[in-house]
Parts: sequence; structure tokens; C-alpha cells
Amino acid sequence: MTRSIRDWLWVLTFAVLITFSVPWFLWGSSTVVAGLPVWLWWHVGWMGVASIVFALFARSGWDRLMGVDTDAGFAAGGDP
Repeated sequence: MTRSIRDWLWVLTFAVLITFSVPWFLWGSSTVVAGLPVWLWWHVGWMGVASIVFALFARSGWDRLMGVDTDAGFAAGGDP
């Protein structure tokens, strides 16, 4: 199975999401914003970004990367 450029862009996008999910650059920072440490705000914001990216991924061809044949489910009497 060959990968298209679009598939590799999704792989790169998820690699970036994973890389920046842990805010290494904020370790040791004692900065507080609105009563919470800034590293916690980073996690809250990053989870929002990850949710949006996953929603886009789920709408735009996740079946190709996951190896799912969507037509087979409908032919076998699956729910549309």
C-alpha cells in the first residue's frame, strides 16, 4: 500500500501534536495565570487543538489510514 502526500501530512500533524503535548519548555516555570500554573493552561489549550485536529482527521479520510474499507460495511448490511 502506497501512502499519498495527504497521508504523510496527517502523520506529520500527529507527530507534531505528540511532540508538543508535553510542554518541556515550561518545566520549572512558576508562572501562574488566573490561579493555575501556565503549564496546565498549555495542556488545556493543547487538548482543544488536538480535539479539533482529530475531528478534521475523522472527517477527511481516516478510513484510508486505518485500513478500513467503508464500502464493505454497507454491502454486508451495516448501518449507513
